Amino acid sequence: MTATRLAIPEDHGSVPLSVVLFRLAHDSRRERVSIGDLLAALGDRAIGALMFFFAAPNILPVPPGVSTLLGAPLLFLSAQLMLGMRPWLPGFVVRRSLSREDLTALVRRIVPWLAKAEKLLRPRAGMLAKPPVENLVGLVCLVLAVILMLPIPLGNTLPALAISVLALGVLERDGVWIVLGFMASVVAGSLVWGVVWAMIKATVLILGPVFA
Repeated sequence: MTATRLAIPEDHGSVPLSVVLFRLAHDSRRERVSIGDLLAALGDRAIGALMFFFAAPNILPVPPGVSTLLGAPLLFLSAQLMLGMRPWLPGFVVRRSLSREDLTALVRRIVPWLAKAEKLLRPRAGMLAKPPVENLVGLVCLVLAVILMLPIPLGNTLPALAISVLALGVLERDGVWIVLGFMASVVAGSLVWGVVWAMIKATVLILGPVFA
């Protein structure tokens, strides 16, 4: 599979992610906004920013299939963060686009919460925002992205929240948020495992008499 690599602008660090997303959603020159447009606009912050962008909508209930659609790019991005790679996505993902109206609706949904979070984020506990901890963040997010894509009841909200917190921690080099993200990941993993275990036990109880 051929991957599309994009030229990444040097620094967009001075512009908050909420502002970048708002500008893209309200750019009247565009009828559609592609993932490639997002990559170019986000620059060297693309991995953390895009991980948040794809994870955050899943915190709230979404229609069936949406978590799978949004989870696929998370797999690529999390793996790249784990391996310390620069951001790239396969061509078929980069070319995928949203209408500006759909992007505006999505941005309207997540930007108010993002703007509040940005007031709390700041560079601190720097050792926790660099490799090898950053690589561990990628591994944790990769596992959570797999869980996010599975049709597990209650399997979306907490994994998506944990990925969002970790992604913002990586994005703003905030080690405190990375620690909070790890804690949310443990809670998410425990809850999802509890749900899966309960489903297995229920299945055994229902089907056990059939095969007895």
